[in-house]
Amino acid sequence: MTDPKAGPPMTPDEGIYLGVDIGGTKVLAAEVGADGQVVATARRTTPGRRVEVALVEDALTEAVQEVAAGRPIAGVGLAAAGFVDASGERVMFAPHLPWRGDPTRSRLADRWDTTVVLDNDANCAVRAEGVYGVARGAEDIVMVTLGTGIGGAVVVGGRIHRGRNGMAGEFGHMQVLPDGAPCECGGFGCWEQYCSGNALVRFVRTRLGRVPTVLEQWCEGDGERLTGPMVTTAAEHDDPVALQAFESVGDWLGVGLANLVAALDPEVVVIGGGVSAAGDLLLEPARSALVRSLVGAGHRQVPPVHPARFGPHAGVVGAAHLARSTS
Repeated sequence: MTDPKAGPPMTPDEGIYLGVDIGGTKVLAAEVGADGQVVATARRTTPGRRVEVALVEDALTEAVQEVAAGRPIAGVGLAAAGFVDASGERVMFAPHLPWRGDPTRSRLADRWDTTVVLDNDANCAVRAEGVYGVARGAEDIVMVTLGTGIGGAVVVGGRIHRGRNGMAGEFGHMQVLPDGAPCECGGFGCWEQYCSGNALVRFVRTRLGRVPTVLEQWCEGDGERLTGPMVTTAAEHDDPVALQAFESVGDWLGVGLANLVAALDPEVVVIGGGVSAAGDLLLEPARSALVRSLVGAGHRQVPPVHPARFGPHAGVVGAAHLARSTS
């Protein structure tokens, strides 16, 4: 991926660069160095999608102020889990957040009194991996981010492909099952309903009380207390229900990737987001399903599927790089 010039190193007086990743469940702010290394972080819980926008922006501000700790800020990159318009000014729609065409960039730039840039979270993640990470040097990349839902990004010829409205890469809302499970976006049968952190937890919840699993004890029989990290830990300890959950989500991941590879023929596929921390528990069934489902797999080079180098930090690293490159 083309590496925009970051410019000369700054002196401390010139300020720090921050990346902020806004997802459906958490806000992560980070100070990021010119080499892509995360220096300091702060987290907040995302207030939800049925709240006032001001509450979300308050959480962002708290996280930014904690990381900055009174130091001057040269620029902030925002990685938003939603549809960002082509101008990088507004979040037009976010299934898990309350923004609906809000002038997010300018409003936060005024509030924080610094340069602010805005992009989709998966576009920021693929920027991090293309400049510093597992896809460095690749010209054609598909990235899929698995968190609360699914995000995605496409790099063609070393450049992020944004599409006419700036909204390319929303893979999570491709319909994979007509009349399937309802989705937060308002549709039915979206890919992220079967392949995401929410899907992982949902799989286990349907088996609580029916199939023996240590997760029933861990959540005290209350499925609402179940979390994705619990499922990952249980799978790492060979819990059969947790392993089945990863097998199901991984299989759906591979089937979806086969469709993306058939359409885009990338050099490499990168899997990011919080769920990717599970590593081969997720990726081994995904790779198998990709080869099984990809048209002409035996007569072509199947792209490697790598976990993101930066894991859940990919969004903030890429967002900070975008801010540094824009200043």
